Amino acid sequence: MASNAFVIDVNLANFPDSVLAESGRRPVVVDFWAPWCGPCKTLGPILEKLAEEMRGAFLLAKVNSDENPELSRQYQVRGIPAVKVFRDGRPVDEFTGALPESALRQFLSKIVPPAGDEFRRQGVDAIKDGRTEEAQALFHRALEINPRNDLARLELARMLLQAGQTESVQEQISAMSPTFQLEDSVESLRALMEFSQEIRNAPDMAELERKLATTTGDPQAQAMYQHALQLLTRGEEGKAMEELLEMVRRHRHYQNDLARKTLLKIFLVLGKDHPLVDTYRTQLARALY
Repeated sequence: MASNAFVIDVNLANFPDSVLAESGRRPVVVDFWAPWCGPCKTLGPILEKLAEEMRGAFLLAKVNSDENPELSRQYQVRGIPAVKVFRDGRPVDEFTGALPESALRQFLSKIVPPAGDEFRRQGVDAIKDGRTEEAQALFHRALEINPRNDLARLELARMLLQAGQTESVQEQISAMSPTFQLEDSVESLRALMEFSQEIRNAPDMAELERKLATTTGDPQAQAMYQHALQLLTRGEEGKAMEELLEMVRRHRHYQNDLARKTLLKIFLVLGKDHPLVDTYRTQLARALY
């Protein structure tokens, strides 16, 4: 049975005080579960771990649905595990099913921002205003207060990459939680690091264009790859992807399908909502098949 300042067991009798009244003081996350439910056994320990980690920023209230069918009916629980967030006596957010830890952290961050996260948000605003030195100091401040603020660490790593400090970027990635390191945003950062390192060792544009015109085979493929990355860093994403598509057509097997893999990384960097991604994803599929 759960019983501490961060995790409690709740039933029909104590629900009004332990959940409804308490939610006026802090968020209460209610976990509807049952002993026979496999996904509940996965989700429950992660929720308990995060409740302990956040040290009472929210209360985790666990409801055994088999023993409290009235509560399940009242709050329309149709499948378990079911998680509902209460604020000021009413449910304000919810999800059903087991989520991985990274997704749970994102869900909880909307309810309970990590300690010091106001400095991260100020840092993001400072970047938008061009106050880069101030932004970097704010991200450091956020991490001093809470070294587990992976979003602040990600923002700082992006700034370090722009400054060409790739070793420091890798240090920041290594300090992120293992689950957060699997996020698309971190994979995107790794791709940008790879592109940055490749361009640093590449000839200038004039030399690359000469190689494109005068070479064949692997030397031409290498020039196409480096030329495309140069275009990408200049903000000419469409031209970069067009060149990589041509590289797929001409040099499909160069360095173990490098052109195709690079295009996929660019899609990740740009994000699924970028207007060019769907277009070039379709063109890549046609080039391959």
